Amino acid sequence: MGCNGCTMKMDSDRPQMLTTHDWLKDLPDTSHLSKIVEVRFKGTHKDFYKNEDMLSLKVGDMIVVASNPGHDVGYVTLTGTLAKKQFERKIKRPERYTWNKVYRKATETDKQKWEQAKKREYAVMVRSRQIATELHLDMKIGDVEFRGDGSKAIFYYIADGRVDFRELIRRYAREFQIKVEMKQIGARQEAGLVGGIGSCGRELCCSSWRTDFSSVTSDAALKQGLSPNAEKMAGQCGKLKCCLMYELDSYLEAQEDFPYELLNLETEKGLAKHFKTEILSKRVWYIIEGAYSNKPIMLELKDVKAIIQLNKRGKKPSLDRYLGVEEKPVNEMSVGTVDMDLMKPKKPVNKNRRKPNQKRRNNNQPSRNNRNQKANT
Repeated sequence: MGCNGCTMKMDSDRPQMLTTHDWLKDLPDTSHLSKIVEVRFKGTHKDFYKNEDMLSLKVGDMIVVASNPGHDVGYVTLTGTLAKKQFERKIKRPERYTWNKVYRKATETDKQKWEQAKKREYAVMVRSRQIATELHLDMKIGDVEFRGDGSKAIFYYIADGRVDFRELIRRYAREFQIKVEMKQIGARQEAGLVGGIGSCGRELCCSSWRTDFSSVTSDAALKQGLSPNAEKMAGQCGKLKCCLMYELDSYLEAQEDFPYELLNLETEKGLAKHFKTEILSKRVWYIIEGAYSNKPIMLELKDVKAIIQLNKRGKKPSLDRYLGVEEKPVNEMSVGTVDMDLMKPKKPVNKNRRKPNQKRRNNNQPSRNNRNQKANT
């Protein structure tokens, strides 16, 4: 297990795959062009801060940032122009955004306090679930995230409807001696917080790099020609997989070349019914109705369009030319009433060939003619 593809490295709060390629590492440093810094906390939780003191920061540095109240510890993920563009892309109303500043790079004391706060998260999560059950609340505590100074914790919960958790917050604050913040998440966000391995064999996208979750419909799977089986299309969160949206634009662009409706084709051998379609390779499979063999035949999209145009003119073409089968050349002698079998040269007859029941004659015995000549003499 010495290859980099199988090795895992521990990065603060969850193992990250080393095979994740950093496409931005070769770009020039633009941290002096913008004060905006993107910071990652537990899991994929990210936020934006301002580097008012223009500290020399680079991606991967552990820094201390201001929070309300206290402070928090996180890792720098973007700086300079890239952080500014990411802020403009994610924040819809930048004029209403509340900015917090970057204090300093994390010291050993900051790291020790942060580690102590992280060690409390699992025990607090287990106990918080027990308290929610005791209060008979229809909700689930998915995860708990402590701030870097240990004075506040965020409780991520999942609920189908509205939940009155005023008594729950009082119980949490009294028992854990911290400030409590409740934040509702969905099933996709919970899978991102918990993490895991997908059916592709790699780490879940929501727990490794995705930070935004768009709605995925079953129509996206149907447009790509995938199986409508819900079990195969669902991820670990129970929802449709996010990766169904990755290639959807390519499929929609390729479908523009297809006819609005793939009609059945009329051929010399019979009616060809549509069987399946390969959208990206632009191939269509048909089955000829009533044929002796039900093996599907493959046609290129351009050939399908040509056959449809011929059918509109009332013609039923042969599929041999479209399937790459060479047509037999027409001989002029075959036209008319002449039977071409009679024109073929006959095979020479071997007179010396013996009949099936005829015995082989011994060469030492005289023939019948020689015996008659001897009798006359």
